[in-house]
Amino acid sequence: MLASWYDDQGPAADVLHVGELPDPIPGPGEVRVRVTVSGVNPGDTKKRRGWLGSSMPHPRVIPHSDAAGVIDTVGAHVDARRVGQRVWVYGAQSYRPFGTAAQYTVVPADLAVPLPDHLGDELGASLGIPGITAHRTVFADGPVEGQLVLVHGVLGGVGSLAAQLAHWAGATVIATVRRTTDLDHVDPAVIAHAVAMDTGDPAAAIRSYAPRGVDRVVEVALSENADLDNAVAANGAVIAAYATRTDRTEIPFWPLLFNNVTLRLLGSDDFPAEAKRQAARDLTSAAAVGALSVDVRDRHPLDDIAKAHDHVDAGGGHGRILVTVPQ
Repeated sequence: MLASWYDDQGPAADVLHVGELPDPIPGPGEVRVRVTVSGVNPGDTKKRRGWLGSSMPHPRVIPHSDAAGVIDTVGAHVDARRVGQRVWVYGAQSYRPFGTAAQYTVVPADLAVPLPDHLGDELGASLGIPGITAHRTVFADGPVEGQLVLVHGVLGGVGSLAAQLAHWAGATVIATVRRTTDLDHVDPAVIAHAVAMDTGDPAAAIRSYAPRGVDRVVEVALSENADLDNAVAANGAVIAAYATRTDRTEIPFWPLLFNNVTLRLLGSDDFPAEAKRQAARDLTSAAAVGALSVDVRDRHPLDDIAKAHDHVDAGGGHGRILVTVPQ
């Protein structure tokens, strides 16, 4: 099969190879998926770079955890009727060496989720890490129907899906964007109110829409927003943080304590298995009724995967980076 891999960590152009590797064979309880589209996440490029001093987890790594494709063969103890089924894949390279940047990937059967025929592969390849993380930020602390949910960075991959899931579940969504010029990109069908962080007093603007405070905060930059979150949180609110910009992040401890705020930290690789399965069910259901969409910023062929990684590493812009795999 045609695949991309790395044997050492470092810059994408230096360590990512593209060439032929043996076709993988599914073992018991596994399926093999012929990949059409592979999704690139910041976590994939951080692993490749050795972020935070991480080392090679395996001698060789085929990157990427997310994909869409078709099951072409199954291992023992898997229903043979799954052959030919369109699926979206998550967790392919979570504690496993070989991910989805290849013509074939092998995963445990429950990590290949049936993809309704009317949904596109690009959406399917965008539901894994971003979607499951978004689901956990919104629902880890219970239903959100009737609640006020604040989503920071709503134009990002996780933020966008978190806002859509919260809206689908009956919450009123307030969102932030970095710049006033970004407000034009916010979907008013999902977002009740949007606030630009470059305004004079974003906390006051949020409070004007949520006088009693917000019930949930979906947080992408805890180190920058901790004081703001404290200023807008209702008593008993939950701040669900999946990222920060400073490794050792300071928080206003006593104000948060007196406000009885729960700070939930979320690392997607280590979510409970049942939480991932529930997320997969809900993401598929929401997508099936048209409640989820993704913006695709760029598509790269597999033989240009280094450029896809560079785009993710560079940050900036909005939308999903995908790698298309030749059939």
